Amino acid sequence: MPLTSMTGFAREAGGIAPFRWAWELKSVNGRTLDIRLRTPPGYDAVADAARRKVGAVLARGSVQIGLTVARDEAPPRVRINEDALRSILDSVARIPAAASLAPPTLDGLLAVRGVVEAVDDADDPDLQARLEADMLAGFDRALAALAAVRESEGRALETILSAQVDRIADLTERADGHPSRAPDAIRQRLAAQVAALLDASSSLDPARLHQEAVMMAAKADIREELDRLRAHVAAARALVAEPRPNGRKLDFLAQEFGRESNTLCAKAHDVALSAIGLELKAVVEQFREQVQNVE
Repeated sequence: MPLTSMTGFAREAGGIAPFRWAWELKSVNGRTLDIRLRTPPGYDAVADAARRKVGAVLARGSVQIGLTVARDEAPPRVRINEDALRSILDSVARIPAAASLAPPTLDGLLAVRGVVEAVDDADDPDLQARLEADMLAGFDRALAALAAVRESEGRALETILSAQVDRIADLTERADGHPSRAPDAIRQRLAAQVAALLDASSSLDPARLHQEAVMMAAKADIREELDRLRAHVAAARALVAEPRPNGRKLDFLAQEFGRESNTLCAKAHDVALSAIGLELKAVVEQFREQVQNVE
């Protein structure tokens, strides 16, 4: 996919009893890749791994990532510490028979501290390892879903930007072919301006006035602006079709489009040509706004 958007959202949930987890990933426009990740205490290793995964998939955008972990309520699980029980029985067996003690009962033995223990699954290293692996597998799915959303929006952006570049190219050609740019039209316009100045004051030097008119004509020429606009159009089409993150280059190109369209409007000495320049500026501004979404 040549173009990729920087906006998207994805969510993935799962769990290993008694734990449940959920990832939420959201990305918006950003000048660089800015990752903001929140995880519960104790999951630093998961956070570090997730951060590395994002950096390997995304190039730009402000990415917010959140992990929530919940634990289902369950009755406590108990187990008998057989080593402790065996030790007690061995000690009882060594007591002399003359001690006249009653033999130990099961309920009495189980009441001894340390024989019966409550087991917390959260303390099971194997369970924690499987839980973290499950979380990271879920994160991979969420990241892939986020990338897919950004690619889908990128396809829509490609259509929009291509149409806008085509519109800029069309307006450039319309400006180039406008009748006010014909040599005869320029000559007549300058001749009328010179005649008006001579009629206003007879003290003006015709030769000097002619020289100034030539300079005015050179300053009013938009040939260079049109040539640069055509070059920018070709560059924009290449960047849109290129399979790599080109958002920054397109942003720079949008600024160049804006500079040339502003100059064209400033040099236009015809109402119709000014209207073309203003329409060109509007399309360039729309192009610039859309480019802000490109990775």
